[in-house]
Amino acid sequence: MAKKVKRTVVHVVPNKKRGGWDVKKQGGKRPSAHADRKTDAVARGKELAKKAPLGQIKIHNQKGKIQTEHTYGQDPEKYKG
Repeated sequence: MAKKVKRTVVHVVPNKKRGGWDVKKQGGKRPSAHADRKTDAVARGKELAKKAPLGQIKIHNQKGKIQTEHTYGQDPEKYKG
């Protein structure tokens, strides 16, 4: 049986205290990066997600809800249909 690879999930979220946007890995305590503009934070988040064998980025809107998400890398399991 193949070894299961864990998906790395990166979130781009608004920072309500400092303003701007934070890039956080899921489960991390501190942001991996901070940017004044959302486009800069999304670019950094995509870099981090693409480095992982299985990566995903979840981009949140100003209110904190998930706006869009993208996945990168091979899916660990193949499904019929």
